[in-house]
Amino acid sequence: MAATIEETFQRPVGELLRGWRERRRLSQLELANRVEVSTRHVSFVETGRSKPSREMVMRLAEHLDVPLRDRNQLLLAGGFAPVYSEASLHSPSMLAIRTTLRRLLKAHEPYPALVVDRWWNIVEANAGIAIFTADVDEKLLQAPINALRLTLHPDGLAPRIANIAEVRAAALASLQRQVAGTADPELQDLYDELRGYAVNDKPAPPGPAEVVVPFDLTHDGRELSLLTTIATFGTPLDVTVSELMIESFYPADDATAEYLRNGATGE
Repeated sequence: MAATIEETFQRPVGELLRGWRERRRLSQLELANRVEVSTRHVSFVETGRSKPSREMVMRLAEHLDVPLRDRNQLLLAGGFAPVYSEASLHSPSMLAIRTTLRRLLKAHEPYPALVVDRWWNIVEANAGIAIFTADVDEKLLQAPINALRLTLHPDGLAPRIANIAEVRAAALASLQRQVAGTADPELQDLYDELRGYAVNDKPAPPGPAEVVVPFDLTHDGRELSLLTTIATFGTPLDVTVSELMIESFYPADDATAEYLRNGATGE
């Protein structure tokens, strides 16, 4: 069972750092070379024989590519105050971020785009996502709406996705990498839930001309084909901002592009 946040705080900072090093598959020597300290010092920190300074915790966390949320936890475990803020997206300090997100989403219309947090809960979306929310069970549209659950749930989009086996396999593989990279128990629970959904079809091997997995969706009697990209903010210093992901969908063929454009203009 994954450790709770309370249990994490009770664990020594050296033990937590060792966990992150092992998760990144680095030896003590490799980490020591990156941080420019001796292997002996890294060993002493991990075993608790040496108490790392605030600066050393930060340096180790940076070279281990520890997410900002977890860097704060490392600092707390080491007896230091967190350095990264975690402001609500609706707070006054986040006005510039909210404005930027809404401009991006609006500019992407009529194509769908949404913003999700670390746990894939939708925090912002444009009008284009109506093609995803149509005809799904109301229980999946209760806040917070989880984008992955909405996509893969048998009462969600799954019955309308022609290549559900391929989409499911790609989504689970991406989520599994995220779980491995963050050790987040909530993400692990979400992965276990999604993996438990019954799917009879096995993913087909990619064809010779395929370069990405398309999102083939039936909507209003039309067959739509979409491609998706995910973007993040560069150099974030706030936990909330660092965890935001902007998922944008693009038409994979001319017929889909024409249908979405006409639908948005009412033609």
